[in-house]
Amino acid sequence: MTAEGAGLSSAASDGDDTPLRVAIVGAGPSAFYAADALLSQQDLTVEVDMFDRLPTPFGLVRHGVAPDHQKIKTVTRGFAQVAAHPRFRFFGNVEFGSDLTLADVAAHYHQVLFATGAQSDRRMEVPGEDLIGSHPATSFVAWYNGHPDYRDCPFDLSAEQAVIAQEAGAVAVMALERVPADIRAAGGVARMS
Repeated sequence: MTAEGAGLSSAASDGDDTPLRVAIVGAGPSAFYAADALLSQQDLTVEVDMFDRLPTPFGLVRHGVAPDHQKIKTVTRGFAQVAAHPRFRFFGNVEFGSDLTLADVAAHYHQVLFATGAQSDRRMEVPGEDLIGSHPATSFVAWYNGHPDYRDCPFDLSAEQAVIAQEAGAVAVMALERVPADIRAAGGVARMS
């Protein structure tokens, strides 16, 4: 497949040996699948730099998988292989818009791919949603998995039971039942230093 056929600019492939430089903003699954596809091009040399505001890659897989679905995280083995590619670099703790701008990217790359997801839940608009102790599942799961943005969430794990309301989707967090009593008593699951 040619560069044009892959939907890529041919700016770096018009007869010289300059690799096509691609910046990917975001480091979740879609970013790694895109990086893998780019680095696997047979007739085009591609270099990929991936930027994320978090210090670690893998996005939703690292921070958004419910405690009872840990097997899903095995996809990171494939992502780690992509990250080990000699023409791949990851830059964490880089926030697009403040640390890195579109002008910065345009000056150094032929292409840019934005692979970012939703940052929060959609409100359910049910009575009691704003009460103390009511939290979106994404917040709990992110806290449980050590996401730095959620390290100070005030989850009370002393309760023996929890009510889980689910509008749609596959995540039903029954995690409080699975958190060992000694961890609940200590008041936390994940600790960030």
